[in-house]
Amino acid sequence: MDGPVDRGSDHVQSLARGLSVIRAFGAATPELTLSEVARATGLTRAAARRFLLTLVDLGYVRTDGRLFALSPRVLELGYAYLSGLSLPEMAEPHLARLVAEVRESASMAVLDGGDIVYVARVATTRIMRVSIDIGTRFPAHCTSMGRVLLAGLPAGELDARLGRAGLRGFTARTLTTPSALRAELDRVRSQGWAMVDQELEEGLRSVAVPVRDRSGRVVAAMNISSHASQTTVESVRSDLLPPLLAAAARVEADLHATGVTGTAFSR
Repeated sequence: MDGPVDRGSDHVQSLARGLSVIRAFGAATPELTLSEVARATGLTRAAARRFLLTLVDLGYVRTDGRLFALSPRVLELGYAYLSGLSLPEMAEPHLARLVAEVRESASMAVLDGGDIVYVARVATTRIMRVSIDIGTRFPAHCTSMGRVLLAGLPAGELDARLGRAGLRGFTARTLTTPSALRAELDRVRSQGWAMVDQELEEGLRSVAVPVRDRSGRVVAAMNISSHASQTTVESVRSDLLPPLLAAAARVEADLHATGVTGTAFSR
């Protein structure tokens, strides 16, 4: 059995203990007494009191004299890290959490001309004949993420993009007329999500939702893809769409907190 880790002379124990006091607070424990902080951290009451009062002095903790709670200023501790992330990097842990929940592949894409470009992806099993990697491109008109992104464009920009794009048919289900695609984009814009059923490839079914920045602009799309033999249109809507919407909301919350823009896709 390995022995205790030798942290050496560079380990600042007081800093480690102070951080343990901050970590004692959470969603289930937003307010704690001195005794509860001591129990949660393994510190003595005297040590816990010193750390808490220091954090109060620094503005990271507030107290009414009995209960202690974190203050909004504690967000500064994570802001420097988050503000250095690109949007795909910010999205990846949320995609991983989503995939673990639904056990289907999930991705993020942005719009580039008439195509979508994959910028983040967490896969379970390969369900397409074509392998999808970061940088993979597909026509926007026949993909769920593409339709979400097209629906989020201002009217003039949408007209210009559709005017340049050829609406190629990939399967018998693909929408290939401008009128049919515009009608579908109107529906996507109204309902806030898009589902594509075997229009890019037979057997591939996907649902996508937008990711918006603080101004409300659609800067990316997230989707879940599944095989048509394992899901129905109804099950995609009832079982996959709600967790996808929740994951996108978490990405947006990080995006809004840090001010990362849709142009920050590479570092």
